[in-house]
Amino acid sequence: MRVVIEADGGARGNPGPAGFGAVVRDASSGAVLAERSGSLGVATNNVAEYSGLIAGLEAGLELGATQAEVRMDSKLVVEQMTGRWQIKHPGLRPLAAKAAALQRQFDQVSYQWVPRDRNKHADALANRAMDGVAESSDPVPATNWEPRTAEATRFLLIRHGETALTAGKRYSGRGDVPLSETGRAQALAVAKRAASFKPVAAVTSPLARCVETAKPLGVPVVTDPDLIECDFGLWEGMTFAEVRANYGKEMNSWLASTAVAPPGGESFQQVAKRVRAAVARLRETYPGQTIAVVSHVSPIKLILRDALAASDALLHRLFLDAAGLSIVDFYPDDGVAVRTINETAHLSTLG
Repeated sequence: MRVVIEADGGARGNPGPAGFGAVVRDASSGAVLAERSGSLGVATNNVAEYSGLIAGLEAGLELGATQAEVRMDSKLVVEQMTGRWQIKHPGLRPLAAKAAALQRQFDQVSYQWVPRDRNKHADALANRAMDGVAESSDPVPATNWEPRTAEATRFLLIRHGETALTAGKRYSGRGDVPLSETGRAQALAVAKRAASFKPVAAVTSPLARCVETAKPLGVPVVTDPDLIECDFGLWEGMTFAEVRANYGKEMNSWLASTAVAPPGGESFQQVAKRVRAAVARLRETYPGQTIAVVSHVSPIKLILRDALAASDALLHRLFLDAAGLSIVDFYPDDGVAVRTINETAHLSTLG
């Protein structure tokens, strides 16, 4: 698959409030396949331009592209990425390295400098991001409510039961903490509720809190590393208030853009890429069947975001309880029906 990536970024003040934008088009038809934008807090023009390039390359890879023509009005980024100019500024080297690593995942990537008036779409996205309105949206084919001719693959999306970090409202990413006593009771309760849907298997994150939640379901349990929680890096084990106090600038950038990762961690765009791969595999492996998918807040929110064709705002507005149940039906014709979100009635007797 061959795509054209248009990318841009800017800062009002240089450095100043910064944002980036990227558009992925079908190389043959010119149709827009994906858009990406994000706010970066205070940064320079060049940092924003590289951020736009990275977002565009990531979006292209998510779409399955193997060849890309990158068009930018930043001569600096184009010349540096083609190796004709040296990267002298130390702040740009990590960004260039990340872009180069993404580039290597394609079979072929070329770069072309274009005048600003030929990069209006990406420029508009970047300007909107600078205004604080970040977007990340892919055009979604329209679906309708006509009767389906094939059975859906039903996902019973179950967040793991409570742990000590859950109870303390602390960021809990890759740390492998077990369920608490309350969490084990929640696992039994959600298993009883899920049993009414007759799942044939449970597919779970490899972390102990998810595997423990899956076991009472009484069906074969398999692990999938792509369902693991977001890596929160240096924020692991901290409360929101502690992160705000110690990493205020970084948190603002993270909240504003799914392309931004916590220090030493993983961005939501990176999580989304692997979660989408997991969903595709599960739909292929269990066609027309019901499965329990036991995971964490971030992967489940990302699945629901895509299923609802919602914006990234959902990620910071949707609350998912420990051992809450959400149900999504995926049809062979790519139709999607979200049946319920964060059902918790089964937990009401636990006190």
